[in-house]
Amino acid sequence: MPGLFTVDFTTALIFGAVTAGIPLLLAGLGEQISEKAGVLNIGIEGMMLFGAYTGFLVAFKTDSIWLGFLGGAGGGMLVALLMAIFCVWLGMNQIVIGIALTLGAEGLTALLHHFQFSRTYPRLGAIDSLPLPVISDIPVFGRALFDRHPLVYLSILLVFAMAWLFRNTYVGLNLQAAGDKPAALDAAGVDVYLTRSCAVLATGALAGIGGAYLANVGAGLFLPFMTNGAGFIGLVLAMLARGHPVWVLFGAALFGASLALTTALQVAGLNIPTDVVQMLPFAMVMLVLVIFARHSYLPPALGLPYVRGER
Repeated sequence: MPGLFTVDFTTALIFGAVTAGIPLLLAGLGEQISEKAGVLNIGIEGMMLFGAYTGFLVAFKTDSIWLGFLGGAGGGMLVALLMAIFCVWLGMNQIVIGIALTLGAEGLTALLHHFQFSRTYPRLGAIDSLPLPVISDIPVFGRALFDRHPLVYLSILLVFAMAWLFRNTYVGLNLQAAGDKPAALDAAGVDVYLTRSCAVLATGALAGIGGAYLANVGAGLFLPFMTNGAGFIGLVLAMLARGHPVWVLFGAALFGASLALTTALQVAGLNIPTDVVQMLPFAMVMLVLVIFARHSYLPPALGLPYVRGER
């Protein structure tokens, strides 16, 4: 009996950690692109939430999970476009605009959902998974890790693709220069405004897909305010990763496990107050910040609007 308890608890924890960690991973990777280019994207929570709404709406109307992900990317990019216009092109305060976009997305998605569905909360159908041969049959963690939706595998591959892009391409070098020495990048003939705008839009796309995954795969429905701080955790992951996407992956796994602890404890049958368990992810964020924040690296021009000709 104790052995069965351990197996059930471990399986539930791993399964939940992956489900909760993928949105954090996508948000963290997106924020990392934006921060490398010098834009502190506080609005990523709003991009995730708007992506969750548009992604669910498209999937619900078309009965296609992949079109839902495209809808989520589009929703996230729509909010990111506002961020790019106000902060990159008009030079407004990135923190103020980011908070305003997040609050606006929270109110707008709640209003749109109420207008569209009133007090009902329709659900999507079952989501198909893609079991990997042989390894998905490994006891305890095989099905929890290797029998997932294909977007999970694509998200893991994206980590290594981004690591290669940052280190070995002109795109990665331009992003780095836009955050470190934007004037030098401008002098080299590369448009800083365009570079930063593309970075912000890429952030919106990834955050939107993360929100769509949260709604369509994780929950199967959209709930107002359902991101519940996931975008801000992605922001923390990007800051602590020191420009390395692999560290975002490890951080997403850690925080995903803390978010999944509620479900795992319920499956295990332990009677612990839900409020106490739900506090754990944010306590984990505070603990990680206390331990590792002083070792984080932020680009020198992060959060500073670029004005051509100024030093």
